[in-house]
Amino acid sequence: MMYTAKKCGIRFQPPAIILIYEGEVKNKSRQRIMPIRNFSKFSDCGRAAEQLKYNPRHKAYLEGVSLRQLEKLFTFLKGFLWGQTLDQTMEQIQRETTIDPEEDLNKLDDKELAKRKSIMDELFKKNQKKKDDPDFVYNVEIEFPQDEQQQSCSWDAESDDEF
Repeated sequence: MMYTAKKCGIRFQPPAIILIYEGEVKNKSRQRIMPIRNFSKFSDCGRAAEQLKYNPRHKAYLEGVSLRQLEKLFTFLKGFLWGQTLDQTMEQIQRETTIDPEEDLNKLDDKELAKRKSIMDELFKKNQKKKDDPDFVYNVEIEFPQDEQQQSCSWDAESDDEF
């Protein structure tokens, strides 16, 4: 049976992930409460999100929920356990999920680099234009303004003659 996730949130007391979903057969909104056990303020949010998402009991329901969203929910819970307000936790998540264009990614370890790449992939998918989008244009040609005098290169001129 296929389930379509509509909303996903967190409850702090007692800790649980709450999912609002629709079943394919009945088209009726339902709620599923998935309790969070053995999670403390020292737990790894990414690992907890993976364990919940790939848990055999919840796997079918959480197919439509991204791992990144579950990780954010666990970060909110972790912030709550540390005594942070929601605004403080939101600022922390914002700092962790934005990418500084001036940052040298070559200096990061493998785990941090993978995290940055997944953030970039998610942003790319969010901004990607697909064929079915109403504002999709197949062949876009843009003329860029020429502020400076264009310099010709010797290899550029040579390659034109060859073709």
